[in-house]
Amino acid sequence: MQWRSLLAAAVVVTALPRADALIRFACSQLVVERLDPLVTPGVVSPHLHQIIGGNAFNITMDSKNDISKIATCTTCQFKENKSNYWTAVLFFKHTNGSFIRVNQVPNFGTGTPNGGMTVYYVQNEAKVTAPPVGFRMITGDPMLRIANPDAPPKVTSFRCFGKNWQDSNTAQPPGGGTDTVELPSKPCEGYLRSNTYFPQCWDGVNIDSADHSSHVAHPVGAIDPFSGLNLYRGTCPSSHPVRLPMLLFETIWDTTPFIDLWPEDGSQPLVYSMGDPTGYGHHGDYMFGWEGDALQRAMDTCTEFNGVPSYCKALTVQSDEEINQCTQQTRVDEPIDGYLKALPGCNPIQHGPAQATVAPDCGAVSTTIGHAAAPTVQA
Repeated sequence: MQWRSLLAAAVVVTALPRADALIRFACSQLVVERLDPLVTPGVVSPHLHQIIGGNAFNITMDSKNDISKIATCTTCQFKENKSNYWTAVLFFKHTNGSFIRVNQVPNFGTGTPNGGMTVYYVQNEAKVTAPPVGFRMITGDPMLRIANPDAPPKVTSFRCFGKNWQDSNTAQPPGGGTDTVELPSKPCEGYLRSNTYFPQCWDGVNIDSADHSSHVAHPVGAIDPFSGLNLYRGTCPSSHPVRLPMLLFETIWDTTPFIDLWPEDGSQPLVYSMGDPTGYGHHGDYMFGWEGDALQRAMDTCTEFNGVPSYCKALTVQSDEEINQCTQQTRVDEPIDGYLKALPGCNPIQHGPAQATVAPDCGAVSTTIGHAAAPTVQA
């Protein structure tokens, strides 16, 4: 598998414009459930999420706690990384009206993690600052059903791959070129990748804000005419002067089982778990949980810019077997697999273009199994 990793690294190097360095690593699935301790702490979340990272993930996660000291394992390849990362879940809507969850599969060249995502920390300046304990943020807006005119181009986006990972957009970074902000209008011949960028400029004071995004900002600057992005070129505004590593998720959705089930009328059958059939509501959440100064050391010393975890000698690399053993039992007792009559929670499909609204109570499960997290490490 080493040649695949090196080939994938070569693609990373050529596709990320003007970045100074990066670390790139796989994280397997921790759990899939309706919890969101950032946006809806203490209660069951309105919609389903897929979560990766440390097993300190819980219904409530106080920013005063150092979650790297609470977690006993992590699904991410770097052992020091007990952070949590999550997104909404993609479903396929059958023509009979039922829904089935789209499985996640390993990214190209990342080994054999159990689903999950690939995470990047990209240095777009020679010196970046790691976030402090308790830091958290979101990107995107689950209520959007049209493009956000106030956000930089393609903060969230999608790319279709052909069979055997053929990529007609291969020279472009995630989001660049022909990548779309909306879900694809026709089936991908291979996998579908979602790209999720986070703000990389921090006010330097607040580890969170009421909307979980005002304390951070995207860089500002000219659009790169080749990629159509400014995420790699911009500078931080004076209101948010501290440059963070740029956080990026890549999630690989296996939509291939549904190619022959695609509606004959040309309608788009993919829908996110918050009832979004457009893709504009694509969003992500992040809670910092690196041990001590591990992330800062990595940013200061791991400058090979090749995307292969083993090249970062400042960090400890776990095997696929180790990361796949770190799991949690779900704490929301509801079906999420197989064909479902409705999306988990109360999430009717809302096409827009108006912003989505919170649906009335539909009798969905609103309690959890016990109060504490139930992290398990499989024997």
